[in-house]
Amino acid sequence: MVVGQTSEPAPPASPAPPAVSASSVSLAELARLADAAALRVGAVLGEPVRPLVVVPASAAEAARLAGTGPIDGLAALADGDRVIVVPEVFARLNPTGRDVVLAHELTHVAAGTDRLPVWLYEGFADYVGYRDSGLPVRTAAAELADEVRAGRLPGALPGSAAFAADGSDPARLARAYQEAWLACRFLADRFGEGSLVRLYREAQVIGADRALAGLGLSTATLTARWRAYVREQLG
Repeated sequence: MVVGQTSEPAPPASPAPPAVSASSVSLAELARLADAAALRVGAVLGEPVRPLVVVPASAAEAARLAGTGPIDGLAALADGDRVIVVPEVFARLNPTGRDVVLAHELTHVAAGTDRLPVWLYEGFADYVGYRDSGLPVRTAAAELADEVRAGRLPGALPGSAAFAADGSDPARLARAYQEAWLACRFLADRFGEGSLVRLYREAQVIGADRALAGLGLSTATLTARWRAYVREQLG
């Protein structure tokens, strides 16, 4: 894994897991973490992963480099063949949070997001990120679990508006990622991880609707089964 400092734009990606430590992260430690995350991503995708990790001097510089508006609460951003780390936020994550964030962003880098609905590319990245984390589902999806226990199930797979990282509704942003993650986790549990990876790749070529049809699903049937899965996992 190459870790360096440079300046290029990047689109926003995932929200950070809970911040528990204010310690800094050295470039050497970040390189080690990134190498480990790349191995985990490569194991799912079945191909080597070796992108560039960019470390700007501050969150303000990361936002300038990203050039896409607010990045409130984000610990890293993916862009093309690289990841931009937001240093202040990333440094406050616990070790599991750092692993999840890096694997998430490296999944975007390695797998791409073109032609995909946001629930699929963000959910798949979180699926890879949380796959080996050891976190219980109710811990990783705490905000969504609160909603489910209150009797409020999501009605539809999250769209682009739910992923706005503008700081206006952090809880809704967290739930959007959790909803997307559980949609992909359902697909992996029901059809196998290999089928989820094939779905992802096919969807980039033929579109998500046709790729889902290959599993005998429509968006409507997936939504119904996903809602039942959310209730089962978090209720």
